[in-house]
Amino acid sequence: MAIIIGKEEIKYSLRNLSHRKMRSFLTVLSIFVGITTIFIFVSYGIGLQSYVNDFVTETTADKLTIMPRGAGPPGLDDTFALTESDLRAIQQTSGVYEASGNYIKTAEIKKGDQKIYSFVIGYDPKTPIIWEMFGNLGLYKGRWLKSGDNRKVILGYNYHIKDRIFKKPLDINDKIEIQGEDYRIVSFYDEVGNPQDDSQVYMTNDELFDLFEGDVKGYNMIVARVDITKIDNIIERVEKRLRNSRDLEKGKEDFFVQSWNDLLETYSQVLNGISAFVIIIALFAMVVSAINTANTMITSVLERTREIGIMKAVGATNSGIFNIFLFESGFLGFVAGVAGVLFGYIITSGTDAALKASGWGFLTPFYSTSMFIGLIVFATLTGAISGAWPAIKASRINPVEALRYE
Repeated sequence: MAIIIGKEEIKYSLRNLSHRKMRSFLTVLSIFVGITTIFIFVSYGIGLQSYVNDFVTETTADKLTIMPRGAGPPGLDDTFALTESDLRAIQQTSGVYEASGNYIKTAEIKKGDQKIYSFVIGYDPKTPIIWEMFGNLGLYKGRWLKSGDNRKVILGYNYHIKDRIFKKPLDINDKIEIQGEDYRIVSFYDEVGNPQDDSQVYMTNDELFDLFEGDVKGYNMIVARVDITKIDNIIERVEKRLRNSRDLEKGKEDFFVQSWNDLLETYSQVLNGISAFVIIIALFAMVVSAINTANTMITSVLERTREIGIMKAVGATNSGIFNIFLFESGFLGFVAGVAGVLFGYIITSGTDAALKASGWGFLTPFYSTSMFIGLIVFATLTGAISGAWPAIKASRINPVEALRYE
């Protein structure tokens, strides 16, 4: 059965849809909700995936992170810690170019009468590998810390933005109180895109050790730069070295070693799982929409049985009747698809601006022409397919019986 519809048939179909405005609106609405939902989650899902992929650069791919296996996150749990001997063991491992230990503590941070709690991270300015863990980000303004810098800190991006952390934005050379001690700001880090990272404070390991007066049990994290071509073998060597350093049996490690790519892959898998779950829910909504569209078209066929008989009596063919009803259902899907995509774009654009203003800049939606067109085509096909059976039913109506239909 050829699907070719003429100009007069299109006008006839549109006129029929306009005569049934409420029913057409409800059918469009059901598909519209599904398409809008899919658009929002697909755009943010791809956006998050792109953000993760952006970290996989030359500056991150050759890094290992070694952390103690505790009951909580670094800075909050000191059950286990890495020692200087652990650091030396890692540095002496074949394939490790350099390694540096980092202290992480939670601290009270004050400016005037305002107070927050955030992470303070200590690092060795001679081997500042930790900065490369954020990909291509650098300093927004100011300078890097140097060995021997006394009472000086680097602040996360949000500290210099009004109302992000403090009411008044901070600037270079301003003083900030950390754990009751005054520190001078020498620079601000580029925006990472999430409030936690963008509210962190960085100082030298020596300064952090002095600030917490011996309350630092050891390194919370060691970052190593390694030979990327042998990274799996190097992980095994590092684990063996640390087991020997800490006198542990295999399988009873109180630490774990991961490549940066492993961390990103784990994050990506979780993200993909969440995105797939949400899209499945949206697809269920589309199935309901398709059923609603089919119901609308079946009702339309029943209401127009006598009309179909008259059309056949004056020469309308089965394929012509089929095309009219298929066009009507497909057109409803097309309108719903266009409206859903446009509304989805408006929602994601608005939430993107709101998220950026509140410091969640990494949650950025992704847009592409193929995504816009693909969703509109998907909505059109959903409408057309759900209206196919009612269209076939309409085309097979016997004209004699149709003319007798009341």
